[in-house]
Order: sequence, then C-alpha cells, then structure tokens
Amino acid sequence: MTKPFRPSRPFRPSRVLPLGLAAAGLLAISFTAPASAQRDPAYEAARSAGRVGEKMDGYLGIVGAADGSLRSVVDDINIRRRANYASRAQAQGATLEEYAFTQGCVLISRTQAGEMYQAPDGSWQQRGSGAPQRDPRCP
Repeated sequence: MTKPFRPSRPFRPSRVLPLGLAAAGLLAISFTAPASAQRDPAYEAARSAGRVGEKMDGYLGIVGAADGSLRSVVDDINIRRRANYASRAQAQGATLEEYAFTQGCVLISRTQAGEMYQAPDGSWQQRGSGAPQRDPRCP
C-alpha cells in the first residue's frame, strides 16, 4: 500500500497570490499598451519600417535618427506606459524599474519577425523567425 502524499511545507496562499497578481498584471498591460499604441498610424508605420523597437527597460526606443514627429509619437507612448507601469508596480509592491524591466521582457518576446528590439548587449536587432535574444534575468 502506498503512503499518501504529504508536502514538506503546508500550502499557503500568501506565497502564491503575489505571483498570480504579478502574472495577471503583466498580461493586462501586455494586451492594453501595445493595442492602444497600434491605433496610431504613425506608430505602425515607424514600427513596420524598423524605425522604433521595444527596449529592455519596457519602453519604446527609436532606432537610428529621429525627426520631431517620430520623437513626439514615441514620447507619448512612453509617457502612457510609465503611468501604467507606475500604478501597476505600486499595486504589486514592486518598483517602477522592476515592473518596467519585466514588461520589457514580455514586449520583446511578443515582437514579430521583422520588428526591432533591443538585445541584452544594448544593440538593436531585427527579429527573425526564431525567438529574440533575451536578458537572462527575464522571467
């Protein structure tokens, strides 16, 4: 007869809940921030042309030289992202930088073939058909 399974430590929801909330927050921002940015035709055109890309710090970056209108679009998106990250980080007990970095990992992993992203060494890379290079600290 086999013995029933007995965990070495009792289950405590307080250990699992923060991780679940963090995952839910990441999913929510992952679906809302890029979707709102994609409504802007200037953003879509710049992204398709490889003039902007996702940075490891969770913000949108300009690849190469920028004109005033492109800088304005990127600044607007990043201001909205920062506000969103700040409120979600506070709700989850994380720092803004921690939350933004984790979101950067998610956004880079969701880039499509042909889109630009920042590699762990800081260089801009064009996403191929495989997975992008990610920072080893990414969850």
